[in-house]
Amino acid sequence: MAEENASGQGVQSVVRALGLLRVLARSDDGARVSDIAREVGLAVSTTHRLLTTLETQGFAQFEADTSLWFVGREAFAVGAAYGKRRSFVAPALPFLRRLRDATRETANLGILDHDTLVTVSQVESREIMRAISPPGGRVPVFCSGMGKAILATWPEKDVVALAERVGFSPLTTKSIRNTDQLLHDLERTRARGFAVDDEEHVTGLRCVAAVVWSPQGEAAGAISVSGLAARLTEAKVETVGATVIQAAEGLTAKLGGMSDPL
Repeated sequence: MAEENASGQGVQSVVRALGLLRVLARSDDGARVSDIAREVGLAVSTTHRLLTTLETQGFAQFEADTSLWFVGREAFAVGAAYGKRRSFVAPALPFLRRLRDATRETANLGILDHDTLVTVSQVESREIMRAISPPGGRVPVFCSGMGKAILATWPEKDVVALAERVGFSPLTTKSIRNTDQLLHDLERTRARGFAVDDEEHVTGLRCVAAVVWSPQGEAAGAISVSGLAARLTEAKVETVGATVIQAAEGLTAKLGGMSDPL
């Protein structure tokens, strides 16, 4: 019984520590232990103990001068290893940079992971006001341009099965709310060759995305451009879409990929 309790406490500590890492990853300017504790719902003493343990292993870093905690070098190493496993991340960077320069908006690379869209690489716009969903961030797949670009390559029965499995999590008044809307959106995506997040993730932000194919003829991921809707207007979507498709096709060719039309 004592061993079972110890095991349970160990698992709880791991879950809590991972929660702290997520908070640190979102805190570019660092965070105080009291703020971290409040965000994760733990006592300050417990939070400090876990952070200190993470620090000894290199996953957290404490700056005594400011009393701020930051994500540590080992966390970066683990994240970098994940990026290497996704072998298309490094080859994608030149395409993302060119896409950013051509559109003056933030260029993104995303994958579908555990039924959500994850941004794995990004080249930020140089504009002062820009759209940024940091790498590692997850978005409900039906609210994401990149997510919908990937889903447009799936058979309809698989899309319906996903919708039944995860449901709909609308984030704005424009988010897709049911299967009929989703299938209609994906039909439009296939017809024009790119997907659009029309303020469905964040009000005031628009995204245009196209799929990247693997050598196996499957959707390896997607490339997108995201920006303020006032700047990335509806009138520009068609032109930007063609540019995004060109970038996605370029990366597909670089990877030796090939499309597998439904």
